Amino acid sequence: MTKLRQACTYTAGLLVHPDHDIAFLLSSSRREFLRSAAGLTLGSALLRSPLARAAKISTKKKVVVVTFGGGARDQETFAPEGEENIPGMMREMLPRASFFTQVVNRGILGHYVATASLATGVYETINNFAALPPANPTVFEYYRKDLKRPSSDAWVVAPSNGFNRIGESNHRSYGEGMGARVILPKYLLKAAMSGGGADYDHLLRDNYENPYYTPELGNREFELQQLEMILKLSADDFRSHAKTLSSPDELSLYIVRQLIRQVAPSFLWITMHDIDVAHAGAYSLYIEGIRRTDRLCAELWRVLETEPEYSGKTTLLVLPDFGRDADEDAGGNGFQHHRTGDAAARTTWLMVIGPDVREGVIYDRAVESTDLVPTLGAMLGFSASFAQGRPISELV
Repeated sequence: MTKLRQACTYTAGLLVHPDHDIAFLLSSSRREFLRSAAGLTLGSALLRSPLARAAKISTKKKVVVVTFGGGARDQETFAPEGEENIPGMMREMLPRASFFTQVVNRGILGHYVATASLATGVYETINNFAALPPANPTVFEYYRKDLKRPSSDAWVVAPSNGFNRIGESNHRSYGEGMGARVILPKYLLKAAMSGGGADYDHLLRDNYENPYYTPELGNREFELQQLEMILKLSADDFRSHAKTLSSPDELSLYIVRQLIRQVAPSFLWITMHDIDVAHAGAYSLYIEGIRRTDRLCAELWRVLETEPEYSGKTTLLVLPDFGRDADEDAGGNGFQHHRTGDAAARTTWLMVIGPDVREGVIYDRAVESTDLVPTLGAMLGFSASFAQGRPISELV
């Protein structure tokens, strides 16, 4: 990162804005690494006509969004020194994917508020540590209202209890009853425990950034009803299987697999969070979180390829909520935090795999985090009328 800063501080003898150029160089570095390490080719923008877009929309199409949550930097992922941490994405997923090297997040770098911004297409300003819904309509509300979809067709699975309000906004044109149903695996596990839970402490740790923030758990009877009526799991079976898992994200993937098999929703949003253990300050735990998240993303893609309701008609989108601080930034703490708002923290990536997606292609033009919701709208056939972004032309 030091060399990147030095390289972009002066151009033709003129001082230039460093973060803009560092973002460009980060993107270029990702592009060149993926071209050499994974054999991806450089793509150009595709501008499809409205008729061509309409022809691609199918009522059978399914979409799954995964936030590679917690914030990971290139040097531990998409760089020669980080390649060993992401074998699932590098070997299984990238050859099938379109990869965007420069996704810019201009909003608040807190995990809940940043994920809410991804889900609304607007840079939200809600308190990151408050149990508040997004102020703007969510992608789930657009999807259900415009396409007249039932509540069983849009779901969020989130490992952090603070995400319990992300399913729907408090916008007056949408709001209560119009959003996604939210499953919080930790709520389910807590409800199923019926007392002592020492065996599950590693799965119930909720917030790495602010250990004093612990939102109130939900109604036990409601959570048990979700577990038994929707997921078809008994409390005993759930507790027993949970003992075999090593992290909250593994618990989430277990719930996702049950949801896919029992409900088969057309729109599924999964937030990962294990990487955020970096706030504890242990680099080894941060790397372990990256490797686990990579493995779980690859496992999820295999599930989507093999489940009859999803195989051949599912588009998977994977992107971080944001990155983490650069080691050289004097205002931050390197991998441990995401406080500076510099280019390393704001410039991320997007990987997309699906039947209508070009395979093995890199795009290195800048897109915004807020472009996700309009892109999903163009894919599925709904209008994201309050979103600030625009559809990514290469995907629609």
